[in-house]
Amino acid sequence: METQKAYIITGPTSGIGYETALELAKHGTVILVGRNQEKLNQVQKTIKENGQHAVSVVCDIADMISVKRAAEEIIDLDLPIAGLLNNAGIMPQKATKSKQNLDMTFATNHLGAFALTEALVPHLADGTNVAFIVSAIEDPERKPAKVMGMKGGRYISAEASARGEWKEGGSKMPGVDAYATSKQALLASALAFARKIPRLHINAIEPGITRGTNLGGANAIVSFIFGHLMAILPPFSKYSSTPKKSAKTIAKILTDTSGKTGVYFDEKGQPMRGSNLAHDPEFQDRVVAETRRLLAGIK
Repeated sequence: METQKAYIITGPTSGIGYETALELAKHGTVILVGRNQEKLNQVQKTIKENGQHAVSVVCDIADMISVKRAAEEIIDLDLPIAGLLNNAGIMPQKATKSKQNLDMTFATNHLGAFALTEALVPHLADGTNVAFIVSAIEDPERKPAKVMGMKGGRYISAEASARGEWKEGGSKMPGVDAYATSKQALLASALAFARKIPRLHINAIEPGITRGTNLGGANAIVSFIFGHLMAILPPFSKYSSTPKKSAKTIAKILTDTSGKTGVYFDEKGQPMRGSNLAHDPEFQDRVVAETRRLLAGIK
C-alpha cells in the first residue's frame, strides 16, 4: 500500500462516496470530510478493520465558514496529499437555505466544493489530482435528460443561483433546475481551473445513473426514478452504474499518474462532452469570477 500518499474525499459516508473512500484507502491514507462525526467514525472504523488508514475532518460543505475551518484542519494534518475528490452533493425536492442564507443545493454542490478547492490549491504539490463529481443532466441536449423533460443548467449568475433563482422555462420536476445548474457551474469551474492551474491535474467525472445512491435530500419518488428505474430502463440503462463500479472508476482517475487534466470523464472512465455552455471558456471564466466575488462577501 502506498501509505505515503493521502486522498481527501467529501461526502464519504454513503453511496458513491462511501465506496470510493474504501477504494481510495487501498492507495493511502483517506481524509474523510463530512458533517456527521458518528458516520465518519463508522467509515474510519471500517477502513481500519481492512488494515488501512483514515482520518476524519468534520465539515458542513454547505457552510462556507465550516469549509474554511476544514481546509485549515486538513493543511494542519501535514499529510502528502495526492488527490482531492469533491464528491459531496444533494438534490433536495424543496428549496432550503444554508447557514449563510444561500440556496442549499447551490451551496453544497458548487460553492462548498469551489471554496474547499481554492483554499487547498496553494498547499497541493505539483501533479496532485483534483476531481469534481458532476452530472450530465446539466446538458439540455443529453438524451436521458431530454426524455425526462429536463432542460439542463439554468444559470443566470452566481448571485442569482445563491438566491435560488434560475432561468425560466426549466424542468417541471422539483429540485432538478437547482441541481442541474449547480452541477453546470461546478463543471465549468473544474474546466476553468484545469486551464488556469496547469501544475495540477484537474478533471470532472459523471458517475452515471447510479443504483443505490440516495441523492441526499431527494424524496422517495425522485430517489426511485434516479436511483433505480432509470438505471434499468432504456434509453437510460446504457449510462447505468453502481456505487462500487463508480468508485473503481473514480479511484482510478484520482490515483492516475499519467498527467491527464481538463478531461470530463463518463461513468466508464472515458472522455465525454458536456453542454456547449459548460465548455465555453468565457462562460467558465465568468462562473469562476462570479463565484469568487460571492464567496469573498461571506464572512
